[in-house]
Amino acid sequence: TKFLNCSLKEVDFSEADLTQADFETSDLQNAVFENTRLFKADVRKSRNFTINPDKNMVKNLKISRDGLEGLLLQFDLKIS
Repeated sequence: TKFLNCSLKEVDFSEADLTQADFETSDLQNAVFENTRLFKADVRKSRNFTINPDKNMVKNLKISRDGLEGLLLQFDLKIS
């Protein structure tokens, strides 16, 4: 599935199979990822996402260095 340049604010992706999904330039502010399958999904060019790797399947998730904060938010780290 391709979500290209989409506003996906507050979308609930719980339990969804998003294998190889492409979120290019999409805004994922407050989107919910819970027990979501994100194998080989691409969030490199998306923004405002929060994905907890402990609560989702994220094998081979494509992510940019700038997007790492969205994966680490639950750990309450100070990233600079």
